[in-house]
Amino acid sequence: MDKDTLYIQEIVNGYRPDVERLVRYIPWLESKTGINVSNMYKGEGIAEHSISFPVYESTLMSLVQDARRTNLLDRNYAYVYSRNRIRSASDEQRLIAVATIREMDMLKGILSKYILGGMTKGRLWTEGVSNGSILKVLLKMKEILEYWDKPIELSGAGIE
Repeated sequence: MDKDTLYIQEIVNGYRPDVERLVRYIPWLESKTGINVSNMYKGEGIAEHSISFPVYESTLMSLVQDARRTNLLDRNYAYVYSRNRIRSASDEQRLIAVATIREMDMLKGILSKYILGGMTKGRLWTEGVSNGSILKVLLKMKEILEYWDKPIELSGAGIE
C-alpha cells in the first residue's frame, strides 16, 4: 500500500464525521436556494423606539450551530479568498465546481465565510443559503469523500 493512499484515507477519515453532521441540511438548503431565510422583526411598535432586527429560520440557526461544532471552519478564511482570488459568488461557485480533495481547505474557507462571517454580518447567512454557496460546498465535500472513501485492500500488501 502506498503512502498516498494512506494519506488520502487519513484525510477522508478526518473530514467524514464533520461532513456527515452537516449533509443532513442538504435537502433544506436545496429547498431554500433563491429564497430569503430571514425576516425583519418590526412588531409591537419596535420601529418607533428602536431599530428592527433580523429573525432567522430555526433550521438555519441549527445549521450554523452544528457547523460551529465541527472542524470545517477556518478563522483565516480571508486568506483563502485572497490566495484563490475569490472576489464574488460566481468565483466561489466556479472553484467549488472543480474542487478536488486537495482543495478541501478552500471549501472550508468558503463555508467559513458564510458561517463565521455571519456571526458579525447576519446577512451572510441568508446570502450563503440564497445564492447556493453553502449547499454547493456541502455537496462537493460529500462527493469528494464518497469518491475517495474506498475500502483499503490488504491483499497484495504482504498482510494476510
